[in-house]
Amino acid sequence: MTSILNPITPGGAFDDFIRQRAPASAERRTWLPGDAPLPTLFLSHGAPPLFDDPLWIGELFSWAQQLPSPRAILIVSAHWEAAPLSLSSPAAGTPLVYDFAGFAPRYFRMTYPTPDAHDLAARVVASLPDAESVHQHGSRGLDHGAWVPLKVMYPDADIPVLQLSLPSQDPDRLLALGRALRPLRDEGVLIVGSGFMTHGLPFMTSDMWLANDVPAWSSDFDHWAATAIAAMDLDELADFRSRAPGLPFAHPTVEHFTPLFVTLGAATEGTAPAEGIRTTVSGYQFGLSKRSFQVS
Repeated sequence: MTSILNPITPGGAFDDFIRQRAPASAERRTWLPGDAPLPTLFLSHGAPPLFDDPLWIGELFSWAQQLPSPRAILIVSAHWEAAPLSLSSPAAGTPLVYDFAGFAPRYFRMTYPTPDAHDLAARVVASLPDAESVHQHGSRGLDHGAWVPLKVMYPDADIPVLQLSLPSQDPDRLLALGRALRPLRDEGVLIVGSGFMTHGLPFMTSDMWLANDVPAWSSDFDHWAATAIAAMDLDELADFRSRAPGLPFAHPTVEHFTPLFVTLGAATEGTAPAEGIRTTVSGYQFGLSKRSFQVS
C-alpha cells in the first residue's frame, strides 16, 4: 500500500511542487529597510516524509509567500543541542547534516546550498550579551530541522541561513536568548524556532501512523499549547512540565518543544493576545501535532 511513509516515488510530491508552485517564489517582495520588523516563527519541521506530503508542502510554502523575503534566516532546531551557544558554518554551500536513518537514498543526496552568511554571523554575535560566549563551527551544516522546512519555504536557496544551537532546555534562558536576538528582526532577519508541537514517537505504532490516529495526549497537549500561545501566557508555557496535559507522552524529551521559547522571546515585547499572533499550520501528521505559528 502506498502512503506518505511508502510513496511510489520518494519525494514525488516535492518534485511536483518544484515544477508547479516553487517558481512563484520569484514573485516575493524583498524586505527593505524601513519595512516593519519581520515576525518570528515557530514551525513543526517534519522529516523526509514532509517531501511526500503535498498538503504540508503547500501550507509551508503559502506561509512563506505571505511574508517579505528575508535578508537572512537564523534558525534554532531541536536537533542541535549544544553548549556553549554555537553557530553553524557561515561558508556558502556548506554540506548538510543528514541526521536521520531508514529513509530512501534520495533524501541523503538532497542539497540546500545557501549563500555566504558571515555578515549574519557577525550580527548574531554582536547582538548577544558579552557574557554569552559563542562557538563558531567551521564545518557544521544545517540539520534536517532546518533544511527540510526551509527547502520548501525558500526553495531557491538564495537567502543566507545560519543555525544556532539550543544551549539549554530552560525556558527562561531561551526567552532571554530570543530577546537578545529581537533587534535582528529590524534588519530583515527571520528568526525561526524549529521543533514539533507534539513528538511522542515512542508511543506511536505503525498502524497509528498509517491511519493518522491522534491519541488524546497529542490533541490535549496541542489544545493547551494553542490556548496559552494565543493568550501569550509565558508563565503557563514556561511551566509546561507541571501544567501541560499529555506529558511525558507528548514530549518524552523536550527539545522539540523548547525552541518555541526562542520564538516567543524574539517577539515584540508587550504583544497582546489576539494581536500579531497567527496560527499558520495546524492538523496532524502520524498523529503528531504540526501546529506552527508566527508572532509580530
